[in-house]
Amino acid sequence: MDEQALRQLITEVEQKRLSRRDFIDTMMALGIGAPLATQMLTHAGIAMAQPKSDYKPTKRGGGGALKLLWWQGATLLNPHFATGTKDQEGSRIFYEPLAAWDGDGSLVAMLAAEIPSTQNGGLSADGTTVTWKLKKEVQWHDGKPFSADDVVFTAEYAADPATSAVTIGSYKDVKVEKVDSHTVRVRFPKATPFWADPFVGTAGMILPMHLFGPYKGAKSRDAPTNLKPVGTGPYKFVDFKPGDMVRGEINSNYHVANRPHFDSIEMKGGGDAVSAARAVLQTGEFDYAWNMQVEDEILKRMETGGKGRIQIVPGGNIEYIAINFTDPWQEVDGERSSIKTKHPLFTDPAVRQAMNMLVDRGAIQEFIYGRTGSSTANFLNSPERYRSKTTKWEFNVDKAAQLLEGAGWKKGADGIRAKDGKKMKLVFQTSINAPRQKCQQIIKQAAQKAGIDIELKSITAAVFFSSDVANPDTYTKFYCDLEMFTTTMTQPDPERFMGQFCSWEAATKENKWQGRNITRWRNDEYDKLWRSSENELDPVKRAAMFVRMNEMVIANQVVIPVAFRPRVASISSRLRPSLSGWDNDMWNLRDWYREA
Repeated sequence: MDEQALRQLITEVEQKRLSRRDFIDTMMALGIGAPLATQMLTHAGIAMAQPKSDYKPTKRGGGGALKLLWWQGATLLNPHFATGTKDQEGSRIFYEPLAAWDGDGSLVAMLAAEIPSTQNGGLSADGTTVTWKLKKEVQWHDGKPFSADDVVFTAEYAADPATSAVTIGSYKDVKVEKVDSHTVRVRFPKATPFWADPFVGTAGMILPMHLFGPYKGAKSRDAPTNLKPVGTGPYKFVDFKPGDMVRGEINSNYHVANRPHFDSIEMKGGGDAVSAARAVLQTGEFDYAWNMQVEDEILKRMETGGKGRIQIVPGGNIEYIAINFTDPWQEVDGERSSIKTKHPLFTDPAVRQAMNMLVDRGAIQEFIYGRTGSSTANFLNSPERYRSKTTKWEFNVDKAAQLLEGAGWKKGADGIRAKDGKKMKLVFQTSINAPRQKCQQIIKQAAQKAGIDIELKSITAAVFFSSDVANPDTYTKFYCDLEMFTTTMTQPDPERFMGQFCSWEAATKENKWQGRNITRWRNDEYDKLWRSSENELDPVKRAAMFVRMNEMVIANQVVIPVAFRPRVASISSRLRPSLSGWDNDMWNLRDWYREA
């Protein structure tokens, strides 16, 4: 379908000559997934039809305790400092954004009274302003009223460089103003197609101004509420032991009638993925276990017990190997992996190309992930419209060896290649997790055949994904040559997802390693392309930009994709969670219930 025909269809939806459902069905028939089709309509300012929940409660509470198991325990409960999923999820129990993403990639109002559109006056025709109307009579957990002041403050808090918020990219270029007590207007510097970023989803959770106000900027880490949250969500804070457990109790003043279902919630952390799966599927000790990064054959055996099931939710998550473009072994001004350095081996493109050929994605999918992960050559895999069709992966030890030989990396008597006095010795780290350790071994064996010596390092998940800036072993500090983990795509638009390769997002000592670009790869052409995508209102041209960005990242071997991973959870037989592949698992915790 050409651009003119696509625009004509969007116009027909806007003029109500074509239904949203018919438009989405047409796009899906052309190979364009529902999330992207929905986003095309959203970018055009067409109001979303709010999804209908199957949950029809007649009272609040009565569901007993909800027991959740995260094998990476939350380390803090401020969503704007959450460097890992476990901190985002722990925070989401208590805090809410203005809107969230459902499983179809549609926006759902949370603290907003409605989703902005051109029809209701929420979106300007030139794409430069968004006006949010807020729900009234919402209270913070301490009884203080929620208002536009809290929304404006949250933007100022996250945008302040001294705060060192991981969400700064969503707020630093926008101006948020109070229209009245329950209306805010977001002004963008230019026409902005992806307006649903500030105050939406993972990066959008609103903070109470009356508690965080004194801690904006340099004092941000001193706020008591970083560990004792006061939000607007369905559960109120009870207790928190970092790395271990989060507890909440029902919010009897919650702003949605007859919700939540459960009387209390416990998010337990620690252990490993296999024991987490067993605690739901075999022993029934827990209701829900997150991120089942477990060999698929093991999961299938556990499911036969009948106490629970595996639920697979499509999204955009990717398990990948990051290549360090800086020197992790040289310290500059008290900082390793400094952007002032270059990696002694990976500055040679041939070395990066060879490493890419030494990852046997086919074997990893077949023998480890099965239905829970697919081999891929792309970092950006979904929605379908954004997936490059030209990238390919190849596993070839001989070709990798030839490539290194041709680039002057010669084997020594010990079988390890060297050039200009630099030996091909690398340290490859990841979190402790059986599939990851098996992946490491597969890659190490192939690399050894090619003349590369790889030292494997496995770090406890609670340490590897910690938000502690004093911890030297976090994935954001990246004090080694290679590292592997899954990065989540928490919205169906790839703007924020692909922003993690922008130069200004480099993780550094200055930003307390909160920058999302952990490879420290910097490329002016990429930066310009990403900036252009921020303001491109044509959805077809914008999709092509993201395809190109992905191809640049892959062509430069900035990362090595391992497996395209859907969300995989263990769920007790009677639990009915509301899940989405485009937001946090607990995005709609208010609608979770247990069947009688």
